Amino acid sequence: MKMKITIRAVLILAALGLIVTGLFHNDYNDVLNKAIRICYECMGIG
Repeated sequence: MKMKITIRAVLILAALGLIVTGLFHNDYNDVLNKAIRICYECMGIG
């Protein structure tokens, strides 16, 4: 049981670290642009 909690905590910390790193590198702009492009393609606009 203790091992499960440790693994979960490590994974959560790793995820938060990657999110913060992405924010500092402005990767959210790339993700947003790709999402908009995919939505336009799905609707037949792009």
